[in-house]
Formats: sequence, structure tokens, C-alpha cells
Amino acid sequence: MGNFNGIAKREDEKMIVDNIQFYRPYSNDEAIYHMEIEDGTITSITPGRYQGNEEDVHDGKGGIVAAGFNDSHMHLLRYGLLKKELDLTEVASWQEMKEAVQNHYKEMEEYDWIFGKGFDDGSFEDIDKLLTADDLEEIFPDKYMYFMHQDGHECVISRKALELLKEEEGFKKEPDMFKETDEHGNWNGRFKDTAVHYIKRHFWGRSVEDAKQALKKAFPHISKYGITSLHTDDLNFIGSYEKLWQAYTELESEEKLPIDVHLHHYIFDKNDLDDFIKENTRRTGDGTKQVKVGAIKIFLDGTQRLHTSAMRNPYPDKPDTDGVLIYSQEQLNSMIKTAAENNMQVAMHAIGDRAVEQAVSALEMPEAKTKVLRHRIIHAQCKAPDLIERMKKIKPYIETQPSFLMEEWMDKDKWTPEDLLPYCDAFNSLIKSHIPITLSSDLPIGTINPLESIYAAGTRTDLDGNPEGGWMPQEKLSLSDSFHSFTVTPAELEYQEHAKGKIKEGFQADFVLLNKNPLKVGDSEIKNIEVEETWYRGRCVFQKQEG
Repeated sequence: MGNFNGIAKREDEKMIVDNIQFYRPYSNDEAIYHMEIEDGTITSITPGRYQGNEEDVHDGKGGIVAAGFNDSHMHLLRYGLLKKELDLTEVASWQEMKEAVQNHYKEMEEYDWIFGKGFDDGSFEDIDKLLTADDLEEIFPDKYMYFMHQDGHECVISRKALELLKEEEGFKKEPDMFKETDEHGNWNGRFKDTAVHYIKRHFWGRSVEDAKQALKKAFPHISKYGITSLHTDDLNFIGSYEKLWQAYTELESEEKLPIDVHLHHYIFDKNDLDDFIKENTRRTGDGTKQVKVGAIKIFLDGTQRLHTSAMRNPYPDKPDTDGVLIYSQEQLNSMIKTAAENNMQVAMHAIGDRAVEQAVSALEMPEAKTKVLRHRIIHAQCKAPDLIERMKKIKPYIETQPSFLMEEWMDKDKWTPEDLLPYCDAFNSLIKSHIPITLSSDLPIGTINPLESIYAAGTRTDLDGNPEGGWMPQEKLSLSDSFHSFTVTPAELEYQEHAKGKIKEGFQADFVLLNKNPLKVGDSEIKNIEVEETWYRGRCVFQKQEG
């Protein structure tokens, strides 16, 4: 993994990083520089090698320095829990899954919960259907069990857990389309999208200490790939925003937080929003030096794989459905108005073009204060010319996940009418229309490696180079646009574009040392560039080990 021992140096110490070149978007500069850092800030950038007598000089050995990556959309606590708790992402069969769970939970009390994350039963060859509550009885009879699918938008729970769920009045508000039933019309234990989020939020809550331990498991991986800032939606994995805030701020006070972080607050309805506004005095951008309030997170629809994302036309491979909108336009408008009145940024999950249209309609309201608050639409995978034209006027930020294309390009025509395919994941069209976009991971669903996301944005292929020439190649991003969208644009969402995201005097000293110059390798080789070092606020938090 490399070296990670918390924060290696005090932030107020002076440091010279010598013998380096820079990669900066929209620039082609091959000169050698040295850079002075003090109080976590770049104080000077000077051509040539360092000639002074400062003791603390770090030799960059001619390496390429670029701004640290800012991932604007992930689930960091969930990723850490995968590293800390039962990870089912590698199980290849139902039998392997049963054995993994039984081996992990050898001793149990009567009311203990069993849970695991990352299974993909659609790929199991030893069972000819998807798992239900009845199947889970083969693992442990009469136990509370919850298993999350690999993509995070589907789960299966046990019969005993189902009995608890039937007593939840709030769960009745979740769309019926997200609750699978058997031939008798009874819930079969399998749930989708916001129903999954409800179960996570209400059935258990981890302690602050559990969250801290999981996050500490995640940090070395984050630093290894050059991520120095991130925005994360973690609430459903701990159940309380107060506990979430405490976990991160305690790590900060212990000097064990190697990132800047914005914490989103996911809401189910207007009551959730009202409670947050009433119970919390902090608003978007408020917080400590490293931990700040992010956006109000709202799900408008589901996912394409499950045919629950809201489309304006039926799914080609399932013409009896066009997905589902979770809220009416009036309900959404009310939430956006309330958030804006209270200076809260909003981030809306919208995948289908009908959901994107709903988001755009809400953001067009003058009361939304879209340009001032810099609201965002997450994913916006399926668009259309009329929606892009409307976005030009209000300029919402669009959070894209290019690595999704590596797994989904071959299925796009199943989910989207042929005439709209050119507007799926239309990254370059958004850039040309001056609609700001960020590149992000949706970790742990997408790749943790920003350079793989940049590769996907620039080639629009999977890691094996398929399809040849790229899927909808007119939507490829330039290298400069991709790096800009992973550094500068996310800083704009934080209102920090004059302080973060660039290698520039007066900016926060967040940067990576790369083993190759992105300008010197072909587009197909971007994914193979490695991070040699990661620096956060002027301190080296990751260094690749020799050999």
C-alpha cells in the first residue's frame, strides 16, 4: 500500500519540494521548479532547482506534480465498512456466500444482526434465481439478516427482518415499485433504491467508534490514489448526522484525518429536511477546518439496471415500464425552496431523463437560487437536447461517474430509446454548453482510482479498450477538461475555487506526485499512471514503497 502513519509533519512547518515538473490543465510546461510550502499553503513557485540552505527539502526527482483529486460524490463510510466488516464482493456463488457468512458469524446472540455488503447474485451459477428471504434461511434460520447488493441500490433481508419492517409505518411511504413481492403479493425480502436506504437508516446504527475504525481502514486507500478532498453521503450507514459529524471531527482533532471532507445529509421527505434545519445551525460550507456541511441529498428516481430510473419513454427491453419518480414536482419544489431559504446546497440523484427534467424544473425556480448556491444533479445519465438547453440557462453542477461507462456501455441500448443514446453520459456536450461537471467515483460502486475515471472519460471504453474507438466517441473529454473537472470544479462546489484545486501560489498545498506526465502518454495509458506521493495541506500522507 505504501506508507501511512497518520500526519507525518506539523502543518506549520516550512517545506521545500524541489526538482519537480508540473501538470496543470490547459498548460504545457516542461520546466523544472521548486515549490515552497508553509502553513499548509503554497507560498512560492520558482523556476530551477532550489539553491538555498533550508534543511527541510524534499527531492521530487523530476516527478510530475498535479493538484490533488477532489472526489465530489462517494460513500466513504460504506467503503471503509467493506474493508472492516463482511465484504461479499469476491464471492462467486451462492454456496460461497453462505460459507462466507457462516464463517464470519460463528458466535451470535439472539438479537444480533447479520449483515454483509457487495454480493452479486445475478452472476451466481449455482442458483437459477435472485435471492429472497426464503433462501437466507439456508444460512441461519430465524435471524435478523441484511445483505446489500454490489451496486448499493438493492438488498435482501431475512424473514425475521421482514417482520420488523412490517411494523414500520414510515416504510409504507416508499414506492411499491421498490418492494418485490411473491406470487401471493407478499414482500419476498428483496428491496430497491430508497427502500434500501430506509432499511439501512432505521434498523441499526453503528457507534461513533465503529465509524472511526471503518474510516481509518479507508484512508490509506484514499491517499494511495491521490484523493485529498471528497464529498460523501454516509448518513444511512450510521443513522445519525450528529454521530457522523462526531466521528469525522474526532478524527480531525486526533490528527488522523488526511482529507478535507463535506458531509451530505440525505433526506427522505420534507419532514426530514425540516428536522435537519431545526436541529442543526450549520449550513453548507460551515464547520471545522477539515470537516464541513455538504449538501442536502435527495433521490428523485432509481437505477437503470433495475428499470426504476424515471424515463420519459418506456425502457426498450421492458416496454411495460418507464421507471418511477419518488416525488411530485410540487413536493420537490417545496424541498428545494426550503433548502435554499436556509442556505443549503442541494444534490439530487436523477438518472432517467424524466427525473433530470424534474430536477431542472425545480432549479429553474427563482427561489431555488441555483447559481448562488451551486446546486447539483448527480448522475444525469440520460438527457435530451431540450434538457441541455434548459441547463445552459441555470448552470447546475452535474456530477458524472465516467467509470460507470466501463461496465454499462453495452447495456445502454436496453435502457434508452435509440434516438436518445447520443445524450447518455454526454460529458463533452455539457462542457461545450458551459454547464459545469465534476468527475467522481460513487465509491464503492465506481473505481476508487481517479486516473481510471479520467481514462474512461477520455476514451469512453472499458479497461480492455472496448468498444473500439469508444462508445459515443463525440462525448470524449479532453485530458485538460477531465483534470479540471476532478480538481477545480469540485472546489467551486465548496466555494473554494480561489484557494483549492490548483498548483498555484496562495492555494492549499494538496498535490500528487505522478510517475508519468499525462501529456506524454497516450489516452489509453492514462489508467496506468501511478501516484508516487500524495501531499495534503503540505504534509506527505502517502509515499509509494520501493519495489
